Amino acid sequence: MLSPPVFLKPLFLSVLSGLLLWLGWPVSGMAGLLFVGFVPVLLLEQGFSERIIKRKRQGLFGYFYLAFFIWNLGTTWWIYNSTGVGAVLALGCNTLFMTLIWLLFHITKIKLGNATGYISLIVYWIAFEKIHLDWDLSWPWLTLGNGFASNVKWIQWYEYTGILGGSMWILLANILLFLLIKKWIAVKNLKSVAVTVKEKIDFPVLYCAIALILFPILFSEIMYAGYKEKTAPCNVVVVQPNIDPYNEKFNGSEANQVAKLLALSSTEVDSATDYLVAPETALPNGVWEDEIHNALGIKTIKAFIHTFPQLTFIGGLSSLKAYKNRENIPLTARKFDKSEMYFDAFNSAMQLDEGDSIQLYHKSKLVPGVEKMPYPAIFGFLENYAISLGGTSGSLGMQKERTVFTSAKGVKVAPAICYESIYGDFLSGYIRNGAQLIFIITNDGWWGNTPGYKQHAAYGRLRAIEFRRSIARSANTGISCFINQRGDVEQPTPWWTEEVIKAKLNKNDVLTFYGLHGDFIGWLCLAASVLMLLWVVISRWTKE
Repeated sequence: MLSPPVFLKPLFLSVLSGLLLWLGWPVSGMAGLLFVGFVPVLLLEQGFSERIIKRKRQGLFGYFYLAFFIWNLGTTWWIYNSTGVGAVLALGCNTLFMTLIWLLFHITKIKLGNATGYISLIVYWIAFEKIHLDWDLSWPWLTLGNGFASNVKWIQWYEYTGILGGSMWILLANILLFLLIKKWIAVKNLKSVAVTVKEKIDFPVLYCAIALILFPILFSEIMYAGYKEKTAPCNVVVVQPNIDPYNEKFNGSEANQVAKLLALSSTEVDSATDYLVAPETALPNGVWEDEIHNALGIKTIKAFIHTFPQLTFIGGLSSLKAYKNRENIPLTARKFDKSEMYFDAFNSAMQLDEGDSIQLYHKSKLVPGVEKMPYPAIFGFLENYAISLGGTSGSLGMQKERTVFTSAKGVKVAPAICYESIYGDFLSGYIRNGAQLIFIITNDGWWGNTPGYKQHAAYGRLRAIEFRRSIARSANTGISCFINQRGDVEQPTPWWTEEVIKAKLNKNDVLTFYGLHGDFIGWLCLAASVLMLLWVVISRWTKE
């Protein structure tokens, strides 16, 4: 039994957890705090379970919610810079989902005992993270494994587990450290006389906690030091045009923007350059796909390529596709004002070269409420209220498969557009389709000079490790950079400046375990969650 004084201030424990998780998140530089971030709320839950906290059990919801709200607010408040409504929904809903998972853990622990209860916390949380990666309300920014994005020397083993392996690592460490503190408090207060250190500390648990934290780091450091990239260079130039997304990009002249982009690029592109990478919506005004060869922006870029015939251009555009018959029209399609025909709008990536073909990919992990109305069959009537951030508003079209761009030289590139770069399992579709490099094209200017764009850039390092693919990142306003196969950032550009950078990136054909199997940990935890919930229900029926 724990001593009452520890739990006289549950508000303190709730706030402390929120602060620890916030301070441990990129880019604060204190990732080690994630190993203890949940310990205060575990102590809080224990107090409610043993009725040491003299409050109604319903109050536990409020304390959990406060802890996770502080974490969400501290790490993702910057969403407000682009959309106030979106910020309220993201913060409120994400906090609610996390709170419900912890309440489910609390119930399971009471019904099935402590050991099963703490296992259920790991299983339920990772199952939630997996669902949050895949459903229409997806907002996996705070997936626990993302927390080590700035500490790549700790997580080279992500090539086997992906970020969900990191989530399991954090949860296990928190539970073991909680058990140590719980034992120390219980023994200290059950004794009327002084107790020895040996009596206070559960040394087997201590040794397990130390090994659990240090062994993966040591193993990763060895992997990091020993990893050598196979030499297979591509010469890549990345351009950061720095066009204000609020006042210029979607209101100004597309011709002027393309001219600026190419003028900047010309300072680094030469006869040895294989790729020129431009940011998301480099062509912002909307191009009909059946007339794409006649678009002025396309012709201008093609003329630039003609000066460097070996050059391949990859960048973003807003594209439109008309459906000439009414069969198989997707739910995202919208009707022409004065016609019975329908069309889709896309946030797309394109590849241009000296040849006649133009390769397109349509962004398919869309931002809920901004680029996509969740579950359009149900909420389609709200389409007109979708948040507009420039370009085409309302739900955008998608595609099922990950299109890999193939150059005339046979080089295969994964064109990840903005939000897609935080989804490891999703990007594995590119890798299994043969991608040898990853190009991330994005526009993070909506968030202003906040931690948001820094976190987004850091998350790209996780993809480099998971797939062992070199990355070129072109961000309209920054951070643009290159990332090697160990996750090291090279030549990061400053925020809100015009920049051009170039580097040699090594291609890689080897499939990592994670690249082949994706979020297998998430699927296992989903299955285990179903079985555990059935166990809880059956145990209740049996008791009754």
